[in-house]
Amino acid sequence: MKQCLVVDDSSVIRKVARRILEDLNFQITEAEDGQQALDECRKSMPDAILLDWNMPVMDGLEFLTSLRGEEGGEKPIVVFCTTENDVAHIARAIRAGANEYIMKPFDREIVEAKFQEVGLI
Repeated sequence: MKQCLVVDDSSVIRKVARRILEDLNFQITEAEDGQQALDECRKSMPDAILLDWNMPVMDGLEFLTSLRGEEGGEKPIVVFCTTENDVAHIARAIRAGANEYIMKPFDREIVEAKFQEVGLI
């Protein structure tokens, strides 16, 4: 079973994402901010990361930059999931190492389509 780390400071978003991804046969780990996510990755590198941008402690972009510098940090497929929808934000995310981008609010069809596009399902 593939492992997905869901990183978002909203417990509601984490819960919705967990339900969708568990239905897609992912084992889920959760983190409330980028620092918690980085700590989780250092314990066990996931196959995929669903990542929010705006979070306390360490935001999504800082996390992604740190992740890609970690040993094995190039392996996870990272899908940003955020309300930041302007082209500049998307370009920054891709340059930092994001594989795909989802806009909030999202539903199962959107998540499933993006995860298929990047070869996770």
